[in-house]
Amino acid sequence: MNIWLFFILFILIFSFSLETLVSFLNLRSLTSTLPSEFENVYDNEKYGESQKYAKATIKFSLFENAFSTIITILFLLLGGFNIVDNMARNFGYGEIITGLIFCTTLLSLSFFSSLPFSVYSTFIIEERFGFNRTSVKTFILDIIKAILLSLVLGIPLLALILWFFMSGGPYAWVYCWIGVFVFTLILQFLAPILIMPLFNKFSPIEDSPLKTDILSYADAQKFKIQGIYTMDGSKRSSKLNAFFTGFGSFRKIVFYDTLIEKLEPSEIVAVLAHEMGHFKLKHIIKMVTGSAIQMGIMFYLLSIFLHSKGLSDAFRMDNMSIYSSLIFFGFIYSPVSMLISIIFNGISRKHEFDADRYAAESTNHPEVLIEGLKKLTVANLSNLTPHPLHVFLHYSHPPVLMRIRKLQQLKTGYAQ
Repeated sequence: MNIWLFFILFILIFSFSLETLVSFLNLRSLTSTLPSEFENVYDNEKYGESQKYAKATIKFSLFENAFSTIITILFLLLGGFNIVDNMARNFGYGEIITGLIFCTTLLSLSFFSSLPFSVYSTFIIEERFGFNRTSVKTFILDIIKAILLSLVLGIPLLALILWFFMSGGPYAWVYCWIGVFVFTLILQFLAPILIMPLFNKFSPIEDSPLKTDILSYADAQKFKIQGIYTMDGSKRSSKLNAFFTGFGSFRKIVFYDTLIEKLEPSEIVAVLAHEMGHFKLKHIIKMVTGSAIQMGIMFYLLSIFLHSKGLSDAFRMDNMSIYSSLIFFGFIYSPVSMLISIIFNGISRKHEFDADRYAAESTNHPEVLIEGLKKLTVANLSNLTPHPLHVFLHYSHPPVLMRIRKLQQLKTGYAQ
């Protein structure tokens, strides 16, 4: 057996086995005993509902992962990549256009194979637990917009990467690194202006005591913001959320309309203080820098495997090509990607604790953030007792109980 084929099959099976183990451990971690921290906000019926929601999502994820793994292995072993490549070559275009057809076809197949799961998740699971507010029309329009956006942004970027690797010589990976990083930064600036409004409506928050409180807090922290907005998150889900978007003087605060409805003004300010903490503590810059380094490592490794005949043979290819090697590299890079993800998630969880501390200290009321976190957790039916291995592998935020207990320690310190 081709050594690369053996390695790729090992990665796919190991990844599936690990996720299956984590899913079962997560199911076993669910407990009917309500943690004491939530006794004042959760009743037994609502907590039982959160357990059912966790079980449903975990089992669904397990089934989806099994389906995806089986389809991928069969597609690989039966020469599916070669069939798509020969189809793309039959159009008779040059290397870049052929590569775009090849990659777009594979992405389309991946999208349509996952579409039934997206439909089931949205209209069955989320509907069953009272979260879904997405109409069929909105769902279809979201798909059409996402596809068009992917074509408009993704095709030129992929064409640029292919061109760099075809004509850039030994430093092609550096050009790709710089080009993609600059493209990503530009996208971060344009997203709140051109992209996000395609999917949601953003409205300046009305003059109210809440707006006054937010502006007073921002002024006290010497934090300039371009505007405060509400987003019609209720168009798709009843879940709560808030976020910052933009950079520098273009920074905007965005609250889901569902969050405005469920939280008290002081709790909303506390959530804002947490998000502001990420900026004040330079978490954004640190993560962007880390992402840039990770991107450079990825493109360098890609340049090493770009002309591997053995890798091409593992996928039953009749012809080697740069564009197919881009796809195949993703398979062998996945262990590195997992390791980097674990590191980034660990750093992110620490950042969340630091931002909580910033919010508690800057407002002098850690108990308010605690109550806000509790309401967010209850409204979203979040899992209170995820297994530590699942947290280690996948959580970018610490489990809410850990955050609350840290904040309670701060609260005790203030009391003393």
